[in-house]
Amino acid sequence: MGQLVSDVTDILDYKDAKKSAKSQRKEILAQMATDEAEKTNLVKKVLASQRAKYGAAGVSGNNITTDAVLKRLQSETAEPYDTKRQSNLSKLKKTKAAKPNLLKTLLGKFDELVG
Repeated sequence: MGQLVSDVTDILDYKDAKKSAKSQRKEILAQMATDEAEKTNLVKKVLASQRAKYGAAGVSGNNITTDAVLKRLQSETAEPYDTKRQSNLSKLKKTKAAKPNLLKTLLGKFDELVG
């Protein structure tokens, strides 16, 4: 009887862990979406301000050096968000519910059951 109660408890705990992991994944994905929107807006603002500065200085956008500077600014601005994205992806991979192995539990208590 004790083994049955233990197995049922393990299964119920697994269901709870599975629900918890699912909600954690949803939270992480929502945070990633928010971060991506913030990154996009920040990059647009930085690029627009830099283009305005170049335009005020009389530099046209056709210059390859200007494009290189703008690409560098974009990558520097987006770098913290990319790092955070990688961190969130690794968290997503780690959020899993451990499945109960009832056969292993039963075999571990086999001697008690038989003897």
